[in-house]
Parts: sequence; structure tokens; C-alpha cells
Amino acid sequence: MNPVELNTGVAHSARIYDHLLGGKDNFAADRDAATHITKGWPHLAISMRANRSYMARQARFIAAELGIRQFLDIGAGLPTSPNLHEVVQSVAPESRVVYVDNDPIVLSHARALLTSSPQGQTAYLDANLRDPQAIISSAQFLETFDLSRPVALSLIAILQFVVDEAEAYEIIDRLMAPLPSGSVLAISTVTADSAPEEVNAGVAAYVAKGIDEIARDRAAVRKLFRGFELIDPGVVLVHRWRPDEAARALPDEHVHMYGGVARKL
Repeated sequence: MNPVELNTGVAHSARIYDHLLGGKDNFAADRDAATHITKGWPHLAISMRANRSYMARQARFIAAELGIRQFLDIGAGLPTSPNLHEVVQSVAPESRVVYVDNDPIVLSHARALLTSSPQGQTAYLDANLRDPQAIISSAQFLETFDLSRPVALSLIAILQFVVDEAEAYEIIDRLMAPLPSGSVLAISTVTADSAPEEVNAGVAAYVAKGIDEIARDRAAVRKLFRGFELIDPGVVLVHRWRPDEAARALPDEHVHMYGGVARKL
């Protein structure tokens, strides 16, 4: 792996997320930003943990109930067990996962992600969500996936950083275009519907730290799935998506992410 240059003086969303989840792969700028943001957004860490649990539940559902064995996870972030490949390979050890991120700290931890089961495969791609062509034309994408079989595209907690709706639609369309019928799209993204004052204050704090972010209402999140068939329960707060006991215990006002899974017909 080639050395990567780290700009540790500027906060990064992945490292803020890592800090709020209790991780250690972050720096003073990230911790300072997290402190600033959570002053107005005190339940952010709870919401992030609920989102992480949703990631695992939807991945397990896609593997176990839909039978999909190929996963493209964009905005993978820093390793936080269980990672997506750990979830899906616990269901089907032959599952293949391509992780995509462009944060230098994440790159420096790529080896921690590359721990596939012997039967499966895990690859890592340094690329930006905003350049979908670079993703779908990469060797990692083309050599890992059998594009005659369905692929699950995972866009978990990343589209809130794409504030232009037209760009978000284009990204989704271009990424889904080469995937065959039966593929699925899994999304989670920030909403202020459940706690407007708190979330809007937090989003403003992100923007003040130089990180563009948008909170979408439910109708706007549903539009991200346009052209695809939503799977029950549709677009809901992430702790309400096929919840386990821990998720059921969370109050709506503490969870600020919508999630959903849809099928390409």
C-alpha cells in the first residue's frame, strides 16, 4: 500500500463519526469539531449508533432474505465492527464486498478491512462518490463482481454530504446503471423531521466547520429511490427499519436518519 498524506488539521466527517462512535482514529480537529457540533446536536452520537445498527440489519436482510452475494459499499468509513463484509459473510461466506472511500485515514486502515472469509473476497478502492465513473470502471469493481448477478449498492450516511439533489440523483443513476435487474439500493441519510431544531443546529455547525451537509425530509429521501421498487417498510427512521429489540427501545426524537432499501426491476 502506498503511503498517504494526512491533513490532520482539518476536520473530516469520517473521523468525526469515528470519534462519536468511541473510536481512536481521529485527531484534535475532528474532536473539536465534534464538540462544537454536538453542543447543538446532543443526540448525534445516539443517531449515529442507530444508523450503524441499521447498516448491519439491512446488510443481513439483503444477504439472508434476498440472497445477494455482492456488495458495493461507498463511504465505507473507518473500520467499526461489525463491518459490512463481516455481516454478510456471516450469512454467506462466499460474499464479495468492494469498499470505496477517499479519506486518507481510512486508506491507512484498509488492511483492517481486507479480512475476507476464505471463501469470499473483499477489495478496497480509493475513489470519490462524486466520480461514479471512476468507481464502476475500476479494476476492483470489474474484477470482484460478476455483473450478470445482482449487486447491493450501499450508500449509508453519505448522501447528506451531497447537498445538490440533481447531483445526488445523477450519482445514484450512474452507479446503478451497470448493475443487473434484481440489484438493490440501500440508503441512509440525515433528516430533521424527528428533531427539527436540534438537527438544523447541528447541520449549521457542520457547515460552519467547512463540511457541507443537508437534512432531507421523508419525501426528499423517497425521491432518492425514484425508479426503484421500495421494499417494506419503505423509507422510515433507521431504528424503525426491521428493528431488533434494541432499536425498538429508541425514541424517534433521538434518531435523525431515514433509511430504506429498494430493488432494481
